Amino acid sequence: MDNLEHKLKSLAKDEKSFQELKELFREVVEEKDKFKSHLNLLERAIQSDYDSIVITELGLEKPGPEIVYVNDGFTKMTGYTREEALGKTPRILQGEKTDRAVLDKLKERLKEGKAFFGHTVNYRKDGSEFINQWDIHPLTNDEGEITHWVSYQHDITERKRSEKKVVDSEMEFDKLREESKKTLIDVDEQGNIVTTNKAFRDLTGYTDDELKKLKFWEILEDELIETYKHKFDSFKPSDFNDRSYEMVIKNKKGGPVEVKASARILTVHGQKIVRMSFENKSLQKRIMAMLSKRNANFEKVFERDKDYNYKLIKTAGNEYMFEYVSDSFSKITGITADEAVTLSMDDVIHEDDLKSFYDHLNIVLDGKPNTEQYRIKSKDGGYIEVIDYAKPEWNTERTAVEAIKGATSTEISSEYNSN
Repeated sequence: MDNLEHKLKSLAKDEKSFQELKELFREVVEEKDKFKSHLNLLERAIQSDYDSIVITELGLEKPGPEIVYVNDGFTKMTGYTREEALGKTPRILQGEKTDRAVLDKLKERLKEGKAFFGHTVNYRKDGSEFINQWDIHPLTNDEGEITHWVSYQHDITERKRSEKKVVDSEMEFDKLREESKKTLIDVDEQGNIVTTNKAFRDLTGYTDDELKKLKFWEILEDELIETYKHKFDSFKPSDFNDRSYEMVIKNKKGGPVEVKASARILTVHGQKIVRMSFENKSLQKRIMAMLSKRNANFEKVFERDKDYNYKLIKTAGNEYMFEYVSDSFSKITGITADEAVTLSMDDVIHEDDLKSFYDHLNIVLDGKPNTEQYRIKSKDGGYIEVIDYAKPEWNTERTAVEAIKGATSTEISSEYNSN
């Protein structure tokens, strides 16, 4: 305080001026303390709702809005001190996985003077990732002009991890088995693909990691992109809940897959998720085309080099073995008929398809014909995708299924994959 008074006295031309400066400075300090007290009160009031608060200047024409205030929550969440953040732009939190589409939408909303709600990957000072959710609002002066933006922020990393593990918190337990058989995708309110099941990944050819980097509309036929982009841009639950759509998905190779999608809204950890279930209309059409070629003699359903017939029996050890395969099996796989009857199904079917293959057989053993798509191994170690129609062979009394007879084709699956 003595140093301050000495400085003020050196600036004053006389004692009266010194006293006036001293009083003015006291009033400024009091005003500052009052605003600081109000700000601390505000922060305490909302600290249970938000992890971090950031205030930036308008800065739309600059390289980026300049940070003029951060609270303690910001330093805890990001690792940046207040001194390191002030004067910088929020870009210090951005990196490789930050969603540019979300940032573009944010900038567009700010230019329009509108509030924005969204989330994307941000980076702490030490380079570690976290998912930052923003709730950004404009601050105006007495004339109603926007002067600053205040951003209330949450670290929702753990919540997003939990979402990926949750199948459906609202689903009744006895529906879990039925749900697991569907082709499913979960999408958040911004159109981000949150999670998919194996059936959907098989349908599109994408891996789980590849899909999580995409927006939902990015896997649709070009004509549908703007329609669905707009639906998520102005997200309304009524657009999705208990609704059905006909759409065309582009698989990883760029080919079209016609699907029928049914959608419903789930609430997971307070966030709305769109769950879509798909029927593969393209595959259904090809299956129907294949089955239309059936005639009375099942063994002659297929007579081309791309097709083969087989009969499976269950051994005493509860394994499935070929009783016979037609000659075209050798042309397709390089494995002779004599060799085939010595192999177990685990030796023939791709390991990732074994569950769906055995589920397929179990349906037939229950007495129902069934169709399934899977991959079989060739002698050179490669895999060929096939579509298989199988039916039960009953005992004389028709009380039990003794064997499974199938007709398998590579033609339809190859057409499907080339799409």
